[in-house]
Amino acid sequence: MSKGALALLIRGTTQNWSAERWKARFDEVCRNRPVLQLPGATFDPADVHYAAVWKPVPGELAAFPNLKVIFNLGAGVDALMADRSLPDVPLVRVAVDDLTARMTEYVVLHVLMHHRQELYLRDSQRERRWAPKHQWPAGAISVGIMGLGTLGADAAPVLRRIGFRVAGWSRGPKQLEDIECFNGGGQLDAFLRRTDILVCLLPLTQDTRHILDREVFTKLNRTSPMGAPVVINAGRGGLQNEADLLACLDDGTLGGASLDVFATEPLPPDSRFWTHPNVVLTPHNAADTDPDAISKYVARQIERFEAGEVLENAVERERGY
Repeated sequence: MSKGALALLIRGTTQNWSAERWKARFDEVCRNRPVLQLPGATFDPADVHYAAVWKPVPGELAAFPNLKVIFNLGAGVDALMADRSLPDVPLVRVAVDDLTARMTEYVVLHVLMHHRQELYLRDSQRERRWAPKHQWPAGAISVGIMGLGTLGADAAPVLRRIGFRVAGWSRGPKQLEDIECFNGGGQLDAFLRRTDILVCLLPLTQDTRHILDREVFTKLNRTSPMGAPVVINAGRGGLQNEADLLACLDDGTLGGASLDVFATEPLPPDSRFWTHPNVVLTPHNAADTDPDAISKYVARQIERFEAGEVLENAVERERGY
């Protein structure tokens, strides 16, 4: 093989993660490079220099002795980081405009859904009940975004332009125009106290696992026109303590939730999240990964790397993102 091969290890089971679809796109953008769809391809493991992956089986990547870069096709890398046999090579996360824009669409859609009382209105429709309630303006609602990375920093100003009072919280200091920014454990409580709708876009690390728990929920503002606060989690399933979340929805600590991610996916059929009246549930598709945009992104990164340039969006392993 003249150029180092790119191995595709894609373990998705849904239409948007069709391995064949990804293979076709990578064949198009990597015409001068062997693209191997695994399992099934016949090849010499030593020929593989790059891997583009989604939920590979632990240990799979360790089979390539000359691996140089791993590209994770989704935004979160926590599953990869849990693989103790992961080769010590650069790990690159996806950060393309298409994915970022899709996440902003999701966040804005669900903030507006709760703000405009859509759960109540859809119940009214099913019951053929014409009984609109008072609708407050966007300026009466404070949205708090946990996580001010690429995704949070894009969603925040869009919500601000709509009229919401928007703040953000991050591990380290951040500055966003017209957005009040909090950071670190010392400012978390102040951030929560002013938040009516909490949007979580944090990466999953040891520090953030189960950060969405009763302690956090009880600190959210309870004096807004909405009555009880709302949580929107489009980050990772491991960020939420699901027992606390359900209990707080049941007892009124939370008035509603939009959940795109769960501890176990696909969500088991007997989960109460399916039928809870105050939950809007989506199947981890808040920001679908687009093969067209991301295959081009990976191909450009490989070209940059082979030209001696610095890889973009490389994960800092000690931080976990």
